[in-house]
Amino acid sequence: MQRKKSCKTPKQPLQDRHKIQTDLSAWRKGGRIDPEKSVQGHQSLNYQESNSKQDSLEPALSYFAKVQDRVSLKSSSALQRHLATVESIALQRGLPPEAFGVLLNTALSGKLADTVNTRLLKSLIPESVIPESSVVSSVSWLCVSKCSSNIQVLFLRWLITVFDFIDHKEDLHALYGIFFQFVQDGKMCPYICHLLYLLTRKENVKPFRVRRLLDLQAKLGMRSHLQALLSLYKLFRPELVTITLPAKTKTYFKNVEGPWKAAIKIIRQRKQEDSPVPQPLFLGTVRPQSRKRKWNTQLMIPATSTHRNHLEEVREKNSDLYSTDERFPVEQLQTFPQLLQNIHHLEFPSQMGSVLTNPLLLHYMNCVKDESVYLRLHFWLGQTLQEECTWCVAANSQYEEEFKDFLETLCRAQSFLHEGLSPCEEFLYRSLPLWDGLCCRSQVLRLVSWIPLKSFSEMKSHLYDPLAQLFFTSSLYFKCSVLESLKRLLQNWLNSQMVHLDSAADSQIHSSNTTISGLVNVVAELIHFVGMISTVALRLESNHTFLLYFILDFYETVCDMYLMYNLPLLIMPPAGVFYPMLLSMDSVSLNQLCYIMYRYRINLVAAKENEQSKKEIQQFRFSNETYQEYNQYITAMVGCLWTSNAFQKDIHPQGLRMDELLTKTAMEQHRTSLNIVYHPAMIGYAVLFLQQACPGDTTFNFSLIKGKKWNWYLEYLYAKGLEGLKLFIESSINRVSQTSRSKAGNTEM
Repeated sequence: MQRKKSCKTPKQPLQDRHKIQTDLSAWRKGGRIDPEKSVQGHQSLNYQESNSKQDSLEPALSYFAKVQDRVSLKSSSALQRHLATVESIALQRGLPPEAFGVLLNTALSGKLADTVNTRLLKSLIPESVIPESSVVSSVSWLCVSKCSSNIQVLFLRWLITVFDFIDHKEDLHALYGIFFQFVQDGKMCPYICHLLYLLTRKENVKPFRVRRLLDLQAKLGMRSHLQALLSLYKLFRPELVTITLPAKTKTYFKNVEGPWKAAIKIIRQRKQEDSPVPQPLFLGTVRPQSRKRKWNTQLMIPATSTHRNHLEEVREKNSDLYSTDERFPVEQLQTFPQLLQNIHHLEFPSQMGSVLTNPLLLHYMNCVKDESVYLRLHFWLGQTLQEECTWCVAANSQYEEEFKDFLETLCRAQSFLHEGLSPCEEFLYRSLPLWDGLCCRSQVLRLVSWIPLKSFSEMKSHLYDPLAQLFFTSSLYFKCSVLESLKRLLQNWLNSQMVHLDSAADSQIHSSNTTISGLVNVVAELIHFVGMISTVALRLESNHTFLLYFILDFYETVCDMYLMYNLPLLIMPPAGVFYPMLLSMDSVSLNQLCYIMYRYRINLVAAKENEQSKKEIQQFRFSNETYQEYNQYITAMVGCLWTSNAFQKDIHPQGLRMDELLTKTAMEQHRTSLNIVYHPAMIGYAVLFLQQACPGDTTFNFSLIKGKKWNWYLEYLYAKGLEGLKLFIESSINRVSQTSRSKAGNTEM
């Protein structure tokens, strides 16, 4: 009975229904479908509702198509009834394609009052696609000025919002000159510039249009919408736009999406609840599927035969437009050979969301540094990220999953391009202070790893400070995730610098931040920051082995920066990191520390040799403090692992007195209690060695490991895979080093 009752909801009293449908926010709160209903029940109910609403929409469309004289809304019950029907169906499931031509002509013809026209325009919510013909015919009403300026502006806002829903855009591109004439209108200018930004191709950039925009700028001042269009014009035709424009603007255009986008989201959510199969999103196609958010992870531009035939027809009809500059639409791009053949003729979509999921277009962006493509992508991406940040609004699990998928797409695109996108950087700087560290954690931290080089002051306020607050108050696993992200950030900076050094003519090398000195300073501050948070984290987490692994992994990159990345910088780990690693009870951590110190030695020796060489002039030299700190650490390690003379001369500048700490433990013979036999991380290996070397001895007398057995014990440790320990001992201890060199010589003989 309940199901039959709900099936009759469209026949509720007109006054109540009008009240509900005109208040979109109230409808959003109360209009959700009960998630506990079965899928089969949903499909049956929606089928009945669809038939009922389709039947009731036809009389409404017929009425609006035939209305001639100006009709008062208050005195006409027919107008009230049909208007409420259109609003109800639009908000419940969206309007079919055939409805847009009728309703646009009615709203823009000026036959009805602005109140009615406004409600009609706000009801133009697409169910699938919008026919291009209905949009083209509605533009003619703008030229004859039958409707008021407020209705004209509302129409432009609607057109920009639903731009992706228009099935074709060739005829719309042909109206570029007509749209451009409206830039003189002060009220319409911002929206016209926004629309032109979406439509502009290289052939649209003409000298007279550039002069018109420059005249407007001189008259009105630097307006963001004029700056956006001029920036795009300058990328296409730099010889025509000779003025200097601001390099960076956060927002070119104001949010114009009004009630349409909110309604589209709700309709989409309802359809997802009704159907167990997720609906894909298609940009700029003729497929009749339901439309979704333009940033959905399933963004794609399929090449359908219908669309290909339509493009061919357009080319035949407008052959003069293509005679000088043949374009290759991305809808037809299917294979890599096609990309190579048409790489200089590609026509990118007006909205750039689909580029993120198309490997061929990402290949194009990597190969051809087309700034117009980056400008369009950054514009679209900046607006999308600004509007869709889920943790800035009320929590919604479904939207969070969708936003997570979108961020995942961004991460894959940046990894493919091997560079960060500036809108992602701005999004992080704006969002990190508000982030709870839980929502989209993996994706956000991967975006952090692609932040480009900036000055330390900017990085500190926008990245380090908010990240440190979350780091100190979050779980062990979050701390490890942050360390992994910062390691990747360091590697990306270093790899980028290697590319810049190999290609000094790269067009992007013009910032002071990408010079060697700028890179050295920023990288040094990042390493100091990681050292600081690692020191605190080890104390908070009681030197947890899992945390030690990620800290060591970071310093494994740091220790090789000089030789591997050709960066004149080496920074030793702070004492609060080094000593917990040295005294770790985990053999894997100790082995990795030995390898890191071995690589520090190799890099420092190479740097010292280069400094003493007269062949090249060194702009950067390592300070004596770096060598002194390394020697101090090496002395401590040799004392702990070999000479049983631990911390005899510990004069660390940070005031760490290991000798005093060991004395307070009341450990007997603490000065001689640490070596590769008695070290907490190695004593397990010593027990296993004694079981094999002296199977009859059950007393585990570790003093037996000396002389030849000491050497056998070393070989035993090496056989267990402790390669880092082997490299460290052979490079830092003279006796073993000489022995290994002697063995190598005998092998060569």
